[in-house]
Amino acid sequence: MNDKAVDSAGQNDSTGQQAGQDAAAPDAVAALRDAGGTGAAQQPMGELLRLAADEALPVVRAIRDDQLAAPTPCAEYDVRTLVNHLFHVLVQFRKLAARQNDQFGTPPDYVGQGDDWRERFAKAADDLVAAWSEPGVEEGTTGSMNLPARVVASMALTDVTVHAWDLARATGQGYQPAGRAVDVLRYLQELFVDMVPTGRKMGAFGEPFPLPEGAAAAGLTEFDRLLAEIGRNPDWTPPGA
Repeated sequence: MNDKAVDSAGQNDSTGQQAGQDAAAPDAVAALRDAGGTGAAQQPMGELLRLAADEALPVVRAIRDDQLAAPTPCAEYDVRTLVNHLFHVLVQFRKLAARQNDQFGTPPDYVGQGDDWRERFAKAADDLVAAWSEPGVEEGTTGSMNLPARVVASMALTDVTVHAWDLARATGQGYQPAGRAVDVLRYLQELFVDMVPTGRKMGAFGEPFPLPEGAAAAGLTEFDRLLAEIGRNPDWTPPGA
């Protein structure tokens, strides 16, 4: 996911994309409202965020300090800046759940605020899940663009899922949704059918990454295909690895 995309839920940070986002937003909202409709699409967002966080937290906890400068699949981010970005997502989307003013833009250096950053990240994830589990939280709108609350929570879910994979790839860890976390994958698959084309116009997603066909595609997972659809190379490895 293009990491500027989170601004579409809150305050845009003078990236020069506001006009395009404003023009595309109604289509994106309509696509998100119409995506899916059964199964995982009806699952409460608090539950889906809990599943995604439970997959992401072991990855974050396993990041070594000597890996913080490593490159990630997000070309403009190393591990440290991507952790800080994802940490900021947790904090700001919790505020959006509570209908508070968010402060998107350049994240603070959460990692540099103390050696306990992994524990603080886990606490922020728990707080996000709790906020989106409150009764009635999915009703109405939130954010400066007045998006439906479930749409906004879906943005957070996408970031947590995709960036957990980014961090895992960057630090030599495995990451593949399994068990109940498959519900997250199913939800995102349903969500992305109509959302991704509009999301590309908003700068939220890259062009599809070309995947092999025929026998060469036999080893691809559904998660690999989802990553490719939003522009990730499922086989990405750090340069020189």
